Amino acid sequence: MGFVERAVLTVADMMCAAAITAPKGRGVNLLFVKIFIGKEKNQVSDFMLEIGREKSIPFFIRDGKNVNDADAVVFIGTKVLPRNVPNCGFCGAENCVESVRKGCFCAYAVGDLGIAVGSAVSLAAHHHIDNRIMFSFGKAVIEGGFIPKEIKLGYGIPLSVNGKSIFFDRK
Repeated sequence: MGFVERAVLTVADMMCAAAITAPKGRGVNLLFVKIFIGKEKNQVSDFMLEIGREKSIPFFIRDGKNVNDADAVVFIGTKVLPRNVPNCGFCGAENCVESVRKGCFCAYAVGDLGIAVGSAVSLAAHHHIDNRIMFSFGKAVIEGGFIPKEIKLGYGIPLSVNGKSIFFDRK
């Protein structure tokens, strides 16, 4: 393994730690993190391309190509269980019981996911590892069953070390 692969995997590990240790509503950790490399990463990339072609979604195809070219992808996702915060209603339901009945996503879980992703990408940027947040990777991983089924929301963060970032000037 060369220095690029070691650097990317070291930063990926630290990104997962940054996500897990990011602040969370009521101190409850519902996050799930996973690093995708090699064959499994490419299986997700292939599934992204398939989604893009079958559903005529060009950005899935573009992102799938990026994932294929990336050295690794950090996935950060979450369960969406309510936190039982009194008088909240941020999910659109009157209370957490109604939220579960309606199938709403707890606003605290969604917010916690955003904070965790922000913590992770700031760490990658601090270590000069090119990255991009991808909804498309998260959707493919969830739809494709690459992660536990109780994870309902998530994003992929592909990582790359090259002379020029592969995540810009994309078509």
